[in-house]
Amino acid sequence: MRKLTAALCLGLLVATTAPAQAAEVAVLDWRAALMETDAAERTMNDLRARLAGRQQEAKALSEELQGMQQHLKGGGESMTETERRTTLQTFQEKGRRFERLRREIGQARQQAEQGFLQEAEPKLDQAVRQVIDRHGIAVLVEPNGVLHAEQDLQDLTGEVTERLNALY
Repeated sequence: MRKLTAALCLGLLVATTAPAQAAEVAVLDWRAALMETDAAERTMNDLRARLAGRQQEAKALSEELQGMQQHLKGGGESMTETERRTTLQTFQEKGRRFERLRREIGQARQQAEQGFLQEAEPKLDQAVRQVIDRHGIAVLVEPNGVLHAEQDLQDLTGEVTERLNALY
């Protein structure tokens, strides 16, 4: 990723300091190219399968917490002090469990994405290099890095995704 980021930054610098021919400049959304690959889809499907139980539990807890909250608001005044205290304690315990599950799911997702990116980096570099060589690209920029272009720039994202799929 560092090499690609450095190359993209260098490309932006070159684009702003030296006029380039339109055919030599292209855009690449490398995140989209990676995330649209078959390998990324498999990784995300595996992650969803691994987290399905925790996600179901979190959803059930969320619905239960909403119901308890409504019960406390609507009927809280008719409850005895002991019932109210017990319900609040249960609500807090379930809320803590829900937050813990939410953090675990988020961390697992982040770890899976990070692992995928580390594994994919050499293949992404290879695919980008192949596409750059094929098209004779002198400057490659991210779509968000283009402030102005007289004409539409060639978008290599789809082709890089195809190359990545072939490399897996």
